[in-house]
Amino acid sequence: MGSHIFKLPDIGEGVVEGEITAWHVAVGDTVSEDQDMVDIMTDKATVGIGSTVDGKVTKLYGAIGDMIAVGAPLIEFEVDGEVSVSEPEPEPEPVAKPEPEPMPKPKPESKPEPTPKPTPEPENSSRKPLASPAVRRRAKEEGVSLSHVNGSGPAGRITHADLEAHLTQPQTVGGVPVSVPGEERSEVTEVPVVGLRRKIAEQMTKSYTSIPHFSYFEEVDVTDLEALRQWMNSNRTEEQPKLTYLPFIMQALVKLFEGEHGGCNATYDDGNEVLSIHSGINIGIATTTDRGLYVPVVKHVEAKTIWETGAELIRVAGAARDGSASLDDLTGSTFTITSLGRDGGLGATPIINHPEVGILGVHKAIDRPVVVDGKITIRRMMNLSSSWDHRVVDGADGAALVQALKQLLEHPISIL
Repeated sequence: MGSHIFKLPDIGEGVVEGEITAWHVAVGDTVSEDQDMVDIMTDKATVGIGSTVDGKVTKLYGAIGDMIAVGAPLIEFEVDGEVSVSEPEPEPEPVAKPEPEPMPKPKPESKPEPTPKPTPEPENSSRKPLASPAVRRRAKEEGVSLSHVNGSGPAGRITHADLEAHLTQPQTVGGVPVSVPGEERSEVTEVPVVGLRRKIAEQMTKSYTSIPHFSYFEEVDVTDLEALRQWMNSNRTEEQPKLTYLPFIMQALVKLFEGEHGGCNATYDDGNEVLSIHSGINIGIATTTDRGLYVPVVKHVEAKTIWETGAELIRVAGAARDGSASLDDLTGSTFTITSLGRDGGLGATPIINHPEVGILGVHKAIDRPVVVDGKITIRRMMNLSSSWDHRVVDGADGAALVQALKQLLEHPISIL
């Protein structure tokens, strides 16, 4: 028997460290080669790390939430055969680890049993209702104040039968049902911010504190765009995806970025004070998943048809939601769209995805009355919200791009 220490391998993409977000093995487990052992989150994505040997786990280096450097010990195995036994390296100090404790599972709120006061209370109408600890506990669980329950026991003591009768009968005042307030609560559940949520917090803080934002809003009449979208979806082939508004908006941005608004398809290195204007148009799509916010990227939209754009959008967004997105799927954006359509809303102030210089928020398209040629008519309207890095994008330039986008969306044949 021998000992083998598995170290965090080079994950690539210039990654030098990663955060442990989930262990899939424990001390004492027997694992086989290529078995998934641990999830490591980097600045780019979450990567599953597999075993390189068959063996028994004897030690885990680090807990959930710890930052582990590439090359640092991660797992120690007991393995068969003549294996050179190296002295275990000292456990590395966690790098910039905010929480020294492993992430606990959120505990359900405890429901402590009230302790009866030993001193008899005076006989008056304001005294604490008489009830056993078990009755009090159940009343608290049900959100019932015992002061509203009539007791049938000695000295008005409230029994389980009294509480049951109270729960099964609707409470009314003057024949009108009322809700009975529960007892005050003071329990607090603490949930450590680790994993993707920590990365989101770090990125949002960096973006908001390092970029001087300004926002610009506009409404767009997408009645004609909706008619075109419906017609194209009705006449698409089996291989072509069903189009939402986003592929049209993305293709419209291509026209603008390839024209006089190319400075908005850029990233800004504030350390070296260099603005990089990109010829390739890689549009990130902010996507909500059950694990948090991801921004999968549709690469080189300038080289895609609207159908190809729609298909790739569906692919990368789906990969982000089911956890199969690769590092390449989640990196390299030059501009970001955040779609707020389902939630509606009149406006928002989206936070720029650092180091980009702009972001576009797309709201829900709804039918509403508007004035056209002096007459009130029903049109399909959509609101747009945008934010820009005021260090490199002047207010007039950001507004001009949104106005140009409005013109394209209101005359959608020009997009194609």
